[in-house]
Amino acid sequence: VQLVESGGGLVQAGGSLRLSCAASGDTICISAMGWYRQAPGKERELVASSTNAGSTYYADSMKGRFTISRDNAKNTVNLQMNSLKPEDTAVYYCNADADINTIVQARLVGVGCGFHSWGQGTQVTVSS
Repeated sequence: VQLVESGGGLVQAGGSLRLSCAASGDTICISAMGWYRQAPGKERELVASSTNAGSTYYADSMKGRFTISRDNAKNTVNLQMNSLKPEDTAVYYCNADADINTIVQARLVGVGCGFHSWGQGTQVTVSS
């Protein structure tokens, strides 16, 4: 699965940004898509995720400010980020995961899946 992100940039505190990610390739493998971020000197952390069934997860610090949305037919995932804070500054990575169900389904049609796929990352900078 190949992932291409767009939509990062520089914004003032309190502002908004919308990140988008488009998946291509062996999209039959995808069971969930989401966003991670990594700030300088820190570990990569999960921001939000969305399963094919529509379940969503948000990290505590993003609840109420960020909204994840997916278009399964188009294999895209978006992240609407509102009320941005300087501590949201990071490189944001799109992620796609496979699970045992999608791996089995893909194998039936001759496709092999990796468990995790990553985009190249997009920089989000929030100025104070």
